[in-house]
Amino acid sequence: MKTIDKVHNYKDEYYPPIPTRGTKFWRSCFIYQFYKFFKLNYKIMIMVVKGHS
Repeated sequence: MKTIDKVHNYKDEYYPPIPTRGTKFWRSCFIYQFYKFFKLNYKIMIMVVKGHS
């Protein structure tokens, strides 16, 4: 007779990790997000300028 492995639903590894207090802060900090936005735009602008020269 064949043995069938049972599927165990709701294991701990199926749930996403809970963000820490610091992670929540950095995700919601307006000044940090503003900085990251301009940093990304600067990188993109450098690539565009290099591509057009």
